[in-house]
Amino acid sequence: MTPPRHIAVIDIGKTNAKLALVDLPTLTEVDVVTRSNHVLPGPPWPHFDVDGHWAFLLEALGRFHRSHRIDAISVTTHGACAALLDADGRLAAPILDYEHDGPAERVVAYDALRPSFARTGSPRLAGGLNVGAQLDWQFHRDPALMARTAHIVTYPQYWGHRMTGVVASDVTSIGCHTDLWCPREGRYSDLVDKLGLADKMAPVRRSTDVLGPILPQVAAATGLPPETPVAVGIHDSNASLYPHILTQEGAFSVVSTGTWVVAMTVGGGDPDLDPDRDTLVNVDARGQEVPSARFMGGREYEIIQGRRPAPASEEDSLAALTRKVMLLPAVEPATGPYRDQRMRWQGGEPALGTGLRDAALSFYLAMMTNTCLRLTGALGPTIVEGPFARNAQFMAMLACATGRPVLQSRSATGTSIGAALLLGRSAALVPPDPVAPVPNAPLWQSYAKHWSRSADDARAGIVARNSV
Repeated sequence: MTPPRHIAVIDIGKTNAKLALVDLPTLTEVDVVTRSNHVLPGPPWPHFDVDGHWAFLLEALGRFHRSHRIDAISVTTHGACAALLDADGRLAAPILDYEHDGPAERVVAYDALRPSFARTGSPRLAGGLNVGAQLDWQFHRDPALMARTAHIVTYPQYWGHRMTGVVASDVTSIGCHTDLWCPREGRYSDLVDKLGLADKMAPVRRSTDVLGPILPQVAAATGLPPETPVAVGIHDSNASLYPHILTQEGAFSVVSTGTWVVAMTVGGGDPDLDPDRDTLVNVDARGQEVPSARFMGGREYEIIQGRRPAPASEEDSLAALTRKVMLLPAVEPATGPYRDQRMRWQGGEPALGTGLRDAALSFYLAMMTNTCLRLTGALGPTIVEGPFARNAQFMAMLACATGRPVLQSRSATGTSIGAALLLGRSAALVPPDPVAPVPNAPLWQSYAKHWSRSADDARAGIVARNSV
């Protein structure tokens, strides 16, 4: 059988929906199209525009195939998302936006049901970030929904199901702070039985499995051959991790950047993960545990920069360093290692649209990332994926704060490359590029120490007050 060459990757992020065409032998993105991932207001609750995405994907698949030929399809999506399917394979209810605060109505009742962090590696998160909390609230909100629901699948496999008609969940998505999975045991947690869902949860499969060939109606709509295979699919942060699992030896960490910044550590120390600091256990494409921590870095960037970003110059960076102009956590206080702390500026708040503001924000994002790495027991090099890898101030501060090598992924879209690699290896899979040594490193290190001390002292004060 001839290995696939052109892999069409369905990549549904929280901000954008994309279709990327990846040339597997060269690991280049031949073409990429995007669509904004707007949340529809309801009823019955805020939900994703899956029908709009589906029309967009079918059109783009057909266009890509006519221009380049598509040999296979893979899927990667954001986590904290599940689809409820009826007996005919249609949605039994719209797919809930995990940022909706509806599940907060059931906090006490749900907390009495959910398993311990020690069992699941899943911290208690805000809104619907725990899929178990989503399900508990949805079935409580709509009592008839339980009878309508025949299958529950994680989000990559919702798109795989629309492509193939096959029901499944993948191990990386069900293991992504859902409360529904026990990573060490490799099985569903007892929450599934408590919610009465044992006969509805889809079989859990490895991301590298082939889910099946496309449905006849998909072939007719796109012009793709009916035998076109579709991979089971993968959670987006784990898609960024997967290429490095294939190439790295020894301990390393991967930082996937986008709306979420997720730090994942492989082969590091034995951290005592703290669920109150947004640490968790992810499950990689091999089904193995990966200590992780995260914060909404992309969202925080947008909040601070608004619509008038101005790239920082070397002079701006030097000014921020020498004057100790600091943004301290947390810009988005519902998530991250400094949850419930109030954002504040030290050394004066730079004006919107200035390079000084951009420098201080870049340093903030690097220091938040450094904190996440520290909490996950990181050792060895740190590989940065996504848009922050192109931010020189971020990369320099991260290198100085960690005191370890920082490497820049060569791919602009690590999620698409990782998802494509589920369908085969590539000789073009090469190590990431090291970041050049930072001039005047002691100045950067002094800033990093001051930032950590200020942030940690503020957190210690909050913890002390809450314990009284």
